[in-house]
Amino acid sequence: MTNAVVLGAGIVGSVIAADLAADGWNITIVDREAAALAKADRLAGGGVHLLSQDLKPADIEALVAPFDLVLGALPGFLGYDALAAVIRAGKDCCDISFMPEDAREHDALAKSHGVTAVVDMGVAPGLSNLLCGHAVAMFDDCQRLLIQVGGIPADPQPPFEYKAAFSPIDVLEEYVRPARYVDGGELRTVDALTDLQTVTLPGVPPLESFLTDGLRSLADTLAVPFMKEKTLRYPGHARLMQAFRDAGLFETEPLDVGGVSVRPIDVTTAGLFPRWTYAEGEADLTVMRVEAEGMLGGVEASLVWDLLDHADLERGFSSMARTTAFPCTLMARELAAGAIQTKGVLPPEALAEDAALLERLLDGLAARGVIVTTAPSA
Repeated sequence: MTNAVVLGAGIVGSVIAADLAADGWNITIVDREAAALAKADRLAGGGVHLLSQDLKPADIEALVAPFDLVLGALPGFLGYDALAAVIRAGKDCCDISFMPEDAREHDALAKSHGVTAVVDMGVAPGLSNLLCGHAVAMFDDCQRLLIQVGGIPADPQPPFEYKAAFSPIDVLEEYVRPARYVDGGELRTVDALTDLQTVTLPGVPPLESFLTDGLRSLADTLAVPFMKEKTLRYPGHARLMQAFRDAGLFETEPLDVGGVSVRPIDVTTAGLFPRWTYAEGEADLTVMRVEAEGMLGGVEASLVWDLLDHADLERGFSSMARTTAFPCTLMARELAAGAIQTKGVLPPEALAEDAALLERLLDGLAARGVIVTTAPSA
């Protein structure tokens, strides 16, 4: 029996814990919020151990020492230092914290401690990276990659027509962080929320897509001359968020307001988050398309993968939690089984040449109701 610890009992961490516990793993989930732990316990049917603790990086190394494997599900701003602590403890790890820093800066540390840490192992980044890496491995010459992905309400309501299916502070970080893309083999950077387009995908009404910094490690690990990652929302959301950003509502520098020092981002989040939180029983969707184009056998070819996932209201799993947690838990099973021997900090595309591993992950997702459909090359 694998003895594993999940750091963070949030929307995704609680589903990670429930999925692994259902396989008979001995799971401990750690969070400082009693309400989050109680919800994680309910989702797992009481099959997990609960530990109430503030997850400061200084304490994590000792915390994870008794465990075989670590699952990182902390907010992004905590992820980088937490990962370093896990590595120093000598523990293999699978992480979905979507940290703003480059986790690969810990690669030398991981190799020196004999650790394998698979990072960004959610849906996008994560599954999308594996699919992109698989396309590059399969094509003779891959020329273009486009990832479009979003978590959206099943029943959108004005004025935002959006709710956050994961940490809302990480959503706002996506709208502030400059977006990188690859054009003609050159890495370019623009403001997030730009390159606004309308897209039509199976099973959903027309959506808008815009650039965010979701390309992450793909920008330099894959030698593809044209690559973009775009976020999907209902029409109008990007321009509204641009207006908020341009008005300074996402700024982190304190302002003096009537003699009180406040950060605009704190006021904004205090107002937005209650309105962006899904109510109990409210359904979300996850939509993703990954497109690859290139040369195969001397002819132009393309591949398209589509995912449309719905919340599992019976089990209390949001769609974004399902599609983020399950790739992580499936990769954790690969780590526990010894299927990944490479040491260091690995983005998912580093494992994409193993076609059997990708097939096992897709089969595991399908067994959990997360279906990825493929249009063959032509």
